[in-house]
Amino acid sequence: MRLFGASSGKLSRTRRQIRFGKMRGGIVAVVVSAAVIALAGLATARAAESYHQLKKYNFPAAEGSTREYFDYIMVDSAARRVYLSHGTEIKVIDADNGSVVGTIGGLKLTHGVAVADEFGRGFITDGEQGKVIIFDPKTLKVIGEAKADKDADSVVYDPASRRVFVMNGDPNSATVIDAKSGNVVGTIALGGGPEFAVADGKGTVFVNIEDKNELVAVDSNTLKIKSRWPVAPAGAPTALAMDTAHRRLFSAGRKPQMLVVLDADSGKAIQSFPITGGVDAAVFEPETGMVYVSTREGFVHIFHEDTPDKFSEVEQVKTELGAKTMGLDTKTHNIFVDTADFAPAGTNGRRQAIPGTFRVLVYGR
Repeated sequence: MRLFGASSGKLSRTRRQIRFGKMRGGIVAVVVSAAVIALAGLATARAAESYHQLKKYNFPAAEGSTREYFDYIMVDSAARRVYLSHGTEIKVIDADNGSVVGTIGGLKLTHGVAVADEFGRGFITDGEQGKVIIFDPKTLKVIGEAKADKDADSVVYDPASRRVFVMNGDPNSATVIDAKSGNVVGTIALGGGPEFAVADGKGTVFVNIEDKNELVAVDSNTLKIKSRWPVAPAGAPTALAMDTAHRRLFSAGRKPQMLVVLDADSGKAIQSFPITGGVDAAVFEPETGMVYVSTREGFVHIFHEDTPDKFSEVEQVKTELGAKTMGLDTKTHNIFVDTADFAPAGTNGRRQAIPGTFRVLVYGR
């Protein structure tokens, strides 16, 4: 009886194991099937969520301008305003509906805009006049100016030093302005032609040096250059953005056409991606970990920060020819680019923008 019982128990266990194995296999199959379905659904949702054009706003030629010219876009998400550099003026529009909030006019050749909220001041670079126009962001009235240098281009506000840094292209320098008083406090010899700059909020301003294929780190308090790093495999770096929390810089160049991710403390290149031609803007969005890069060929390249040491390409959004500058609305996650119609190429191979065709394109999911 014991032998039978033992044999019966062993047989029962074997049968139970077989049944459990079948059941477990079924569970695995169900889980795998569910995962496949979920991934397929995610892929479908991802495709459905691709960036596409939401809106288009058209604007007349800038008053007093003899040509169509446009440059940087600055989005003030909290104030729901978008600042558009448009030749002889800064056109300010509502970030939600594109209506014109106001115009800061009477300028010569505008480039960048920066706002220091804590002092209620905004700063505009005028490259032709070699100066910075100071305005009230609430009223958009001009309240002062500061001398910079010719080809005053991009501008960034550094909250750590409470200073405004103006990149002067041709003179290879940066003019530094006290944001509260509006007075010039110094000039930095950069040793090459500066393009875009970003501040880390901890006392360092980083600057792309286009003709030297390098990126420099400047102490925003002492105004001394701390480091010089190559941006290889990119070259002729223009656009620059930063993930300040994870200390990552995103430098995009034109020759060769690459986006390079660098460590902001060591300058080490972590990863790089090919991009289309004529890059002129890059932004990073902390909430989503997305990096956006816009180019003159009419594309916005979107990447994702999977980890601080690993980035992946998300998608390449087709915009329009000439839409090389860009701004990001961190509230809606929409991106703004601007462009115009272009005449056929002349003998120099360049296509000039046609006056009166300036427009802003809004892309989102």
